[in-house]
Amino acid sequence: MSTETASAESDSESGLLRGLDVTVTAAALLFWAGVLYWAQTQAVSQVRYATAFVGGILTVYALNETRLAITDGDWIDGAVLIPASLALMTASAFFAINFQDVYLQRQGYALEHEYMLARLVVISLMYLTWREFGNVFLGLIFAVFGYAMYGNLVPGVLGHAGMNQATLLQATVTDLYGFYGSLTQITASWIAPFLLYAGLLFAYGAFDLILRVAIVAAKYIESGIAQTAVLSSAVIGSINGSYTANAAMTGSFTIPTMQEAGMKGHRAAGIEAVASTSGQVLPPVMGASAFVMASYLGVPYLDIVVAGLIPAAILVISISIAVHYLAISDASSQDMEFSEFFDEELSTEKKVFEALRFGVPFAILIYLLGIAQYTVMTSALYTVVAMMLTGTLMPPLQRIVDSSGTGPGTEFVTQVKNTVHGVRRGAIILAPIAIILVVISGVVNLFSTTGIPAKIALLLINISGGVLLFAVLLGMAVAILMGVGMPTVAAYVIVAILIVPTFVSDFNVPAITAHYTMFYAAILAGITPPVATAAVIAAGIAEANFWRTCGAAIRIAAPLFVLPVAFVYNPGLISMDVGLYTLYVGLLVLFGAVAIIYGLNYPFRMRPGRKIGVRALLATLGVLIMVYPNNVAKIAGIAVFVVVFVAEKVMIRGLKLPFGRGASQ
Repeated sequence: MSTETASAESDSESGLLRGLDVTVTAAALLFWAGVLYWAQTQAVSQVRYATAFVGGILTVYALNETRLAITDGDWIDGAVLIPASLALMTASAFFAINFQDVYLQRQGYALEHEYMLARLVVISLMYLTWREFGNVFLGLIFAVFGYAMYGNLVPGVLGHAGMNQATLLQATVTDLYGFYGSLTQITASWIAPFLLYAGLLFAYGAFDLILRVAIVAAKYIESGIAQTAVLSSAVIGSINGSYTANAAMTGSFTIPTMQEAGMKGHRAAGIEAVASTSGQVLPPVMGASAFVMASYLGVPYLDIVVAGLIPAAILVISISIAVHYLAISDASSQDMEFSEFFDEELSTEKKVFEALRFGVPFAILIYLLGIAQYTVMTSALYTVVAMMLTGTLMPPLQRIVDSSGTGPGTEFVTQVKNTVHGVRRGAIILAPIAIILVVISGVVNLFSTTGIPAKIALLLINISGGVLLFAVLLGMAVAILMGVGMPTVAAYVIVAILIVPTFVSDFNVPAITAHYTMFYAAILAGITPPVATAAVIAAGIAEANFWRTCGAAIRIAAPLFVLPVAFVYNPGLISMDVGLYTLYVGLLVLFGAVAIIYGLNYPFRMRPGRKIGVRALLATLGVLIMVYPNNVAKIAGIAVFVVVFVAEKVMIRGLKLPFGRGASQ
């Protein structure tokens, strides 16, 4: 009897899980249908759409996370998750339906049942925030709420009049300027369609294609496996918006692969942590931060992407060089074979069809944004539609052409299933980002209400003594603290509100430069101890020492710590209109970054004392080349680096120079 009962319970649980699985997919399809419909028609105002958007994405999130909780046997989590999400869904529906009354007729006050609903919204969001991002970020939110309510108890310049509970609920919920405010609206209209595109790319196998390309490139590069890890992690990290999630997702594959090739665990973990973190600055998505920056600056999204190209190139090149040095210093075997990862190589016809499959939608995106100057939302809409069409139709066409494998009809059905899977994957990728930006949107509105940005500006000027370098370093420290336990976009938003206005108004730093300075600083928390969340995840996968992992990561990504300062002292480096001067300055700064990388990572054949001295000299020289604003001084520093570089090759490794051989003859 007991065996039969257990079997019945197991069948019941399996049936529940299957039902939830189907329901998640159905909810994702309905959600994206609504998003794409609004992107095409804009039938209601953006604020009203944002309230409905929050309810829709949280429906998908609640169903999927409940399914996962039950799978893990955590019924308590599922039991709490459903009511919390239901409260948020109910609130979204209420505010969307009663939009005219709530938003237009009752600004500044609300009815008692609306206040009660607002309390449930706050409690539910706090639970979801804790569940998704942990204690540190939840503590930050509570600190902001406490400061907003009891600012009258804060002495000095940071004090304010304080808020009662009703005012707090109005600022965060009922006036629809808080949790449903500007950041939520950006997420709903700009970021969401791009993450649907990302979900489709995952489902159609675009990242397998990237890995195939990387393996081919690895045949010609001594550090092939490590470079493949950097490429795959950086590309995926640009899309998913969280270096912690990316380190867990791609690190589970890249780190063991590097270790099997002979690389030490802490170095493999350090490489993955850096790749996952640096991916946040890669265009075109930039971990969703590009969209927020474009909104704050009031410029086209494409201008933000263009401005980030040179800095991203500097970072990627320098990291690739550092990874190469680490790989060869471990004397690891960096050969990669297709048979280790894929059953077969792609035929020529398959390569052509795959190029068209993914290339046509991307070309449409570039054309609409860069040439036709369509809005971000419209460009993303047409790109998603194109991706669905090419993703579904190209494989059956390829089957017709080469007459191999399954028939075109069967292949079409398979790709339709992949499309549905991509739609679901896009919603699951979007959900955590939407939650964090909804919460941060409320925090930003509280900042504005309390006037804290102006107070922070005064404080920053007083502490820095009006010295730009000190102000930038203090701003970077704040950004690192804000980046603990939250995605890059959330940390960037906070420092953009608190720090950037000071740089612009009091230190005359160009607005785009100030934003990029704090944006780059915001990602440093991923590899900066003692928290270094990306390094924690990577070290755990590699079973390596955390501190050695952090050390390796900092050595690899050392230029990343210098670039925010370099932006400020080399404003030509960040330009929405890239010309020869931007390229020239970028090349000089790149030499400085390479000097740092060479000094810290190159396997010198010297006595320990001399090696330490050379490393310190080259790292210092590289910092000066990157930061010092005089281009003549940069060129002089580069000349010194070249002399040291060549001298090491000649004196230590026995390189014969062409002019030396000519003279000896």
